[in-house]
Amino acid sequence: MFSKIASTLGAAVVVGGAMLGISATAHAESAPGCGPVTQIGSTAYITSGGTNIGSVKQFKGCGKNWAYTYVWEGFRSSHNSWYVCTSVAKEKPGNDDLVDLNCTSNKADNWSSGANTLSDCTHAVGNIQWGSNEPMARTSTRC
Repeated sequence: MFSKIASTLGAAVVVGGAMLGISATAHAESAPGCGPVTQIGSTAYITSGGTNIGSVKQFKGCGKNWAYTYVWEGFRSSHNSWYVCTSVAKEKPGNDDLVDLNCTSNKADNWSSGANTLSDCTHAVGNIQWGSNEPMARTSTRC
């Protein structure tokens, strides 16, 4: 299941299905073990059936890049079980590397472990997995 995020890196998978209405946006806190961080690049949105179910952001702070994925309340309130994965992706010609993938189950938010990639071109990747569904999103690239 976790390998699919790497194999579909660069393309957001849109999965059909009805979701309850979701209106709140993500609110990130300080990165674990770091403190305040600054968002870099755009926010990306994980969608299913045309509805936003999560958001993905990339941050910098404490000499590292951080990925953050937030699972929106409307999704959480309508699902009993899910995995949320997030990672900073280091861009390389022809292939991107996930450098700090972190997955957890049934949590609203998930931080990557922090990547020593401030001198590289990176983006954040996140996905939400339940059943056979694994929609994902990626932020804009920052160099």
